Amino acid sequence: MKEEYNDSDIQVLEGLEAVRKRPGMYIGTTSERGLHHLVWEIVDNSVDEALAGYCDDIEVIIEKNNVITVRDDGRGMPTGINTKTGLSTIETIFTVLHAGGKFGGGGYKVSGGLHGVGASVVNALSSWLEVRVYRDGHVYFQRFENGGHPVDELKIIDECDPDRTGTTVTFKADPTIFKETTVYDYETLATRLEELAFLNKGLRIILQDLREDEKRDEFLYNGGIIEFVNKLNKNKKVIHDEVVYVEGKEDNISLEVAFQYNEDYSSSIYSFTNNISTYEGGTHEDGVKRALTRIINNYAKNNKILKDNDDPLTGDDVREGLTMIISCKHPDPQFEGQTKTKLGNAEVRKIADDVFSSGLERFLLENPDEAKKIIEKSMTASRARLAAKKARELTRRKGDLDITNFYGKLSDCKSKDPSECEIFIVEGDSAGGSAIKGRNSMTQAILPLRGKILNVEKARLDRALGNEEIRTIITAFGTGIGDEFDLSKLRYDKIIIMTDADVDGAHIRVLLLTLFYRFFRPIVEAGHVYAAQPPLFCVKHGQTIKYVLDQRELDEYLATLKPETKRDILRMKGLGEMDAEELNETTMDIEKRVLRRITVEDARAADEVFSKLMGDDVEPRKKFIEENATFVQNLDA
Repeated sequence: MKEEYNDSDIQVLEGLEAVRKRPGMYIGTTSERGLHHLVWEIVDNSVDEALAGYCDDIEVIIEKNNVITVRDDGRGMPTGINTKTGLSTIETIFTVLHAGGKFGGGGYKVSGGLHGVGASVVNALSSWLEVRVYRDGHVYFQRFENGGHPVDELKIIDECDPDRTGTTVTFKADPTIFKETTVYDYETLATRLEELAFLNKGLRIILQDLREDEKRDEFLYNGGIIEFVNKLNKNKKVIHDEVVYVEGKEDNISLEVAFQYNEDYSSSIYSFTNNISTYEGGTHEDGVKRALTRIINNYAKNNKILKDNDDPLTGDDVREGLTMIISCKHPDPQFEGQTKTKLGNAEVRKIADDVFSSGLERFLLENPDEAKKIIEKSMTASRARLAAKKARELTRRKGDLDITNFYGKLSDCKSKDPSECEIFIVEGDSAGGSAIKGRNSMTQAILPLRGKILNVEKARLDRALGNEEIRTIITAFGTGIGDEFDLSKLRYDKIIIMTDADVDGAHIRVLLLTLFYRFFRPIVEAGHVYAAQPPLFCVKHGQTIKYVLDQRELDEYLATLKPETKRDILRMKGLGEMDAEELNETTMDIEKRVLRRITVEDARAADEVFSKLMGDDVEPRKKFIEENATFVQNLDA
């Protein structure tokens, strides 16, 4: 029977109802990430005041009960009557979508909050929100409750110094919307706020946590993105002391670039437009990269460092060991890409090229010793690239996987549909044998590792490709590597690292994650990498056998047993200790297993951690161990 579909089925959502009905359309998700997005929307408004030249200080406070206050010393939001809505401008900003001063009206020449939905969306998704505006010697106040409904009209509640201006917004996220959590993570807030301080030199941003463990951080970087690069290279050995800084402006579009080379084999390039992270790149990044390759090649040829019969240096060659921040400020940015984080304005490519070319050329001419070091590193990278090209031929996958099967390692699955296939990278032949017997052979492939793979944080691609285990992994994935990498050719939807629940297992897992992060980063970013969670304990009582993941789950389970119940609690160390049935039941069965997805929420922080823990410099690693040794539990003797 067909269901009726008529005029009464058409709903009209008024005011902010649409936001509460479909919050994901406005903030992406109602998980922890979406919760923090509320803070960014309000902070962005304050930063826009700083970009306009009217704000020097921003304060973010996590109050008790996870209430957020954002305070700035900008001009203060306008408090008169809006001619379009008939409401006060404050009420218009906080209750009408797409209402704001960022649509060419002259309020803001450059803005990070582009869509004019920030304040109203935060209001809609809050149990309550209060705004105070300091302007014209008055303190204006308005409160909203139950998803953005005004309790009263805007009113003056106090007087203030006529010179004092600014806006303070306080809100409580609605737990009926954010059902997963309404608890803010201090480190998440601190990381982004510090980034904003780097990108806006001279802007002071204070973060305070007034919950149980009170914390406070103050971020002020008069050196701007130069200090940003210094921080990123803190745990790396640099090949020239000074951070190079280039800035310029054309057609009201400004560009800042700061960079410094280090002895690493990978590059770390982070680009931003109007403080928004453009981690998919874009025309500003394209222009800078194009200029970098051309200018270094020209300098090398003109100074006879690169001979006439030498192949020109490629982009990958000149970017090896490069740490770079690119910051573009644009009055009308156009974003594209899968997540709208790629700058698409065509005119920016030439502007970025022009600005960076002149600055880089001047640096190389004025600093011949540093220039020589950079070019020699690039030429070494070029030689390694050519060697890697030859080695890569061994990793190219043939249709029947004869290369991998020749090594006798991969037990592939029968299905050829990548969306349903998964590969377990397993520590050791013993566990690999159990996994092969206990798997679902239709969709689960098994790749046992013999020993620990090469630490690629300390090796170029050519050396990595000389490692048989790494070649097998590359071949099995099917994506290729380096400039041949193609994510669409990935043969498995899930890549699952399955190692023992001990120190050696953790080490192997970190080595694999280092490999994936450095050579297969798009696979990690796309959410294809997981860590299996084998049980740490086995509890036996009577005829019952119970596997538990960790100490907390063990304690909770034991609390459910009667005190007189006899039990033999075993600590599970090796996957090889389990037979096929046990391994399937505890770690592989999709109905029962627990997987931890590996994400790169913050590429910058991930880069810092990998450099610290896996790089050549011992001192940062030693310091990390000393600072965190007291938190270690169940360390093997």
